[in-house]
Amino acid sequence: MNPNDFGRLGLGPIDQVAFVVRSLEESLSRYEAIFGPFNLGESKVDDYASPEGSASCTLKLAVNNAAPIEVELIEVAEGNTPHREHLEKHGEGLHHVRFRVDSVDESIQTLEAEGFRSVFQKRYGPTVAFAYLETPDAIGSWLVEILEMPS
Repeated sequence: MNPNDFGRLGLGPIDQVAFVVRSLEESLSRYEAIFGPFNLGESKVDDYASPEGSASCTLKLAVNNAAPIEVELIEVAEGNTPHREHLEKHGEGLHHVRFRVDSVDESIQTLEAEGFRSVFQKRYGPTVAFAYLETPDAIGSWLVEILEMPS
């Protein structure tokens, strides 16, 4: 694909679309009817950075990789996260879209210069990192996730 086919922020193609749900158990069959089967898992994220400081959380995840764009369902099992905040403010539904980037740090600088705000980030060693950024009000209530990870 031509890099000029993407927006001026240069994030590239969408890699994932994620939805927050109150209960995976109650929601899974509705999403499977649309997207097909999901793989279930759990993720503990210790010492992530947020505007309030360092925190930890546990997320229950369901992932579908049947199409070129991954679909993820997220239930907050423990902790105060942007996922829980989204549920409280907006209810279930679209939470974020993810883009793979070469450098999370550089992408955060670019996005913050455009009015985005980092609300959840974590680095796992020198080559893997992710961050969630709130979109400017003019875009909506969903977040952008950027992921730095070798192919």
